[in-house]
Amino acid sequence: MSDPAVDPEEVRHVADLARVDLADDEIERFTEQFGDILDAFEALDDVPETEREADLSNVMRPDEIRESLSQEDALQNASDTEEGQFKGPKVS
Repeated sequence: MSDPAVDPEEVRHVADLARVDLADDEIERFTEQFGDILDAFEALDDVPETEREADLSNVMRPDEIRESLSQEDALQNASDTEEGQFKGPKVS
């Protein structure tokens, strides 16, 4: 049997980095689960490569100047405005 892909010390290290406290039984369970996840990623190596689609092109329409709301109409329902602009709450 080969060495496991992930050992409990690595799980403890990742848990410490994430600031997550894990009990011993959780560490065992996560060690198995991380190994299963890595095995699933290794299975992707068996997926054959395919021809990729042609490079994507911009499908956005060009900008066009059209009639829109006046500044007064755009601000009429705003709860707070200042010097003709929307005013939001202070963020510290």
